Amino acid sequence: MLIRSIIITLVTFLTFSSPVLASDVSDDKEAIKILTRSDVVDKFHKSAYGYAVFPTIGKGGIGIGGAHGTGGVYKGGAKIGDVSMTQISIGFQLGGQAYRQVVYFQDKRSFDEFTSGSFEFSAQAEAIAITSSAGAQAGTEGSSASANETQAEASYHKGMIVFTMGKGGLMFQAALGGQKYDYTPAN
Repeated sequence: MLIRSIIITLVTFLTFSSPVLASDVSDDKEAIKILTRSDVVDKFHKSAYGYAVFPTIGKGGIGIGGAHGTGGVYKGGAKIGDVSMTQISIGFQLGGQAYRQVVYFQDKRSFDEFTSGSFEFSAQAEAIAITSSAGAQAGTEGSSASANETQAEASYHKGMIVFTMGKGGLMFQAALGGQKYDYTPAN
């Protein structure tokens, strides 16, 4: 019961007091370097209008869970702002994990929609999970496929596509939740 109270407090704190903190460009670049080892991610990286990268997102939960991370938004290879991601989920879940995430924007419309200030993904949006041996394997959440199979399946949803790569931890989850992004332009 004490742990559940701590999780609820943490999730509430992350949701209502998460200012966008400036991300470290070197951390952003390192995350992109690691993620683009996958041919699938690299294909989108080379052709995207822009992207948002999160070097580390922390996630944890016991029944009620939350996730939070900060990163940078890039257009034409230049950083144009900072972004934070907050997620709340309810359902069967236990544990904690850390992962990297990149969101690619297909065109100006999707980029502008994301950078309008506060953005939430719809329930239909899915992230494609890339394994740490990205050149060898890539798959969607809950299933596994070879990089070639995933590359054929990977496509933009409403002008955006999300890739994640685990960094560590273990989490069992069968939960519903949405991700909310808050963008702040660079000064």
